[in-house]
Amino acid sequence: MVPTRHPELRIAIDTGGTFTDCVWVEGGTLRTLKVFSTPDDPSRAIGEALKKIGGAAENTGAGLTLLHGTTVGTNALLQRKGARVALITTAGFEDTIEIGRQARPRLYDFFFDRVTPLVARELRFGVEERIDCDGRVLQRPSDAELARLREAVRRTAPEAIAISLLFSFANPENEVTVAAAVAELDLPLSVSHRILPEFREYERTSTVVVNAYLQPLMQSYMEGLAERVQQFAAEIPRLEKRETWGTLSVKNARYAARIFVMQSSGGITALESAAREPVRTVLSGPAGGLVGAAAMAAHSGFRKILSFDMGGTSTDVAAVQGEVRTGGQSEVAGLPVGVPMLEIHTVGAGGGSLARFDAGGSLRVGPESAGADPGPICYGRGTLPTVTDANLLMGRLRPERFLGGEFQLDLERAQRVTSEWLRAQGSRLSVEQFSAGIVRVVNANMERALRVVSIERGYDPREFALVAFGGAGGLHACELAEALAIPTVMIPARPGALSAFGILVSDVVKDYSRTVLWRLEGVGSQAALVKLEKEFRKLEAAAGKEFRAEGWHGRLEYERSLDLRYRGQGYELNVPAAANVTARVLATQFHDEHQRRYGYHHAGREIELVTLRLRARLRTAQPDRPERKVAGQTIARKASSCAKPVERAAVFFHDKAVNTPVFEREQLVLGRRMTGPAVITEYSATTVIPPGKKYWMDGAENLVIQVKG
Repeated sequence: MVPTRHPELRIAIDTGGTFTDCVWVEGGTLRTLKVFSTPDDPSRAIGEALKKIGGAAENTGAGLTLLHGTTVGTNALLQRKGARVALITTAGFEDTIEIGRQARPRLYDFFFDRVTPLVARELRFGVEERIDCDGRVLQRPSDAELARLREAVRRTAPEAIAISLLFSFANPENEVTVAAAVAELDLPLSVSHRILPEFREYERTSTVVVNAYLQPLMQSYMEGLAERVQQFAAEIPRLEKRETWGTLSVKNARYAARIFVMQSSGGITALESAAREPVRTVLSGPAGGLVGAAAMAAHSGFRKILSFDMGGTSTDVAAVQGEVRTGGQSEVAGLPVGVPMLEIHTVGAGGGSLARFDAGGSLRVGPESAGADPGPICYGRGTLPTVTDANLLMGRLRPERFLGGEFQLDLERAQRVTSEWLRAQGSRLSVEQFSAGIVRVVNANMERALRVVSIERGYDPREFALVAFGGAGGLHACELAEALAIPTVMIPARPGALSAFGILVSDVVKDYSRTVLWRLEGVGSQAALVKLEKEFRKLEAAAGKEFRAEGWHGRLEYERSLDLRYRGQGYELNVPAAANVTARVLATQFHDEHQRRYGYHHAGREIELVTLRLRARLRTAQPDRPERKVAGQTIARKASSCAKPVERAAVFFHDKAVNTPVFEREQLVLGRRMTGPAVITEYSATTVIPPGKKYWMDGAENLVIQVKG
């Protein structure tokens, strides 16, 4: 008898500040699970989720793949809880990371404090070496110099080492020599020509330092995660035992499951790669949300979207036109990070954001958050009012339908504790007035964030759809769309777990780059085109080698692009570069992009080709769109049927209570147009639709709300 073969079990897990979200496909149905996060050790919540999934799974697959979006790196940077790092750089440039750039974040604030470097002055070491801008070796470090350097670093007892020498992107020879010399210290090494072979020594050094700062922490976290996954795999009798791709060795153990990590660039990578270059994971979770939003919006025919991900501690927003694109220079916790990252803007506004009165008596909301512990007042342990409490007190959240009824919100406690808090503050506001004020303030914060990624970047919000997700996104989306004149809001299926879904459908992606600094006009000659092709081929060869080393199989897709600028400019714009592209085409693309981004261009000005970029992609098989099922039974859809409200409730809209029907999203009829007000509840989120707004569930099972027109 031939044994039954089950499909591989693929689980995507996104760790957030309040909840850890899980998505997996079982029996053709996309399933979701939310568990409370464990900030002290995020892998503990993952272990708890895996146990629940394993206990509920009917047909566990022949193999297990875990795809993970993590906030460990982000939190370590925000809280300054990384490793003790030693920085080795060219003698005379030890203070580059402290000097930084002359740009002031707040130009007229004389009392503004600059961000403190991650490496203290006594941990910065200069080495006598020099390479010029053309890559010529002017001075090699001597053996005596290397011995002195190694001993000096050893005495400071660092936990990781960052190496960033001047012009190493042009010629890494000296950097390789220095790395070999300090490798004897047996510490994690971050070397600039491997991580970011690009010019701008400040940004390059900062990126390498951030990587070193996170390496020991991420290595430890990944080891703990791998152990928990191994334990989960061992408890599943039908699970086929096999080695992972990119196996992370922990105490000489080999793991029976494959583990991959989401990168800030919107693609997944092997566990070992993430542990070696954690700087590429600092926006891991938000990247998954943006990928998922773009994928779900495409099913509904929306190509131009503003993604709006409101979770428990923060809100992440981004603009997408067709395909999700990365940016070259970003900042995380005030520190420059030069590796490719999706252009996501984050603000400290979430369901757990704390409300307070400032010294002048004005209401403030966030960026401080109640997080998962103690959480909002209505969760049973918090004592300070949050956005979630405000939505509950305004009737927008239904206490008995939170997480599908698995967790009941404590409305009575929220009313009592909030009222006591207001009296202690000396406020005469009613609980309802205070709650409405919280919602208005947090909406203003999120509206500013949406303006940053749209209007301030040359986009007209009226041409976009607002794709709202996260546990709290649907509660605020319509009001934000009205404020920005966005005509349509889309709430994707399973909005509270969309980041995990984005991770599930993400491709395997690796990014490569090299600074060259050529005149664009010179690329017009045949010899220059051959030279450009040769450089791209080198990057493709490096990509192929790395993919094979990690055990990947399949056809790689390469996406080429170039960073261009007008000669004399201090910034670049990225444009696509097809094979055998001509200088004239590149110039036209650059002029058009410059016009769109900044409102002007210089048609006759000389253009420089600054950096070559290559994205290597291995496509991931997409899960089939599952049938709608409830309790194992497929719902029959009839055009004449009409959803019936499960209850009616008094919901506040603009300080006025309105008698509002409450629907379960699973009961909405596909294609049936309805008119607000309405509250739509589901397992992972709640959506509030104001009076008079048209809404319907489309063929892709996305909820579409017509805000304008």
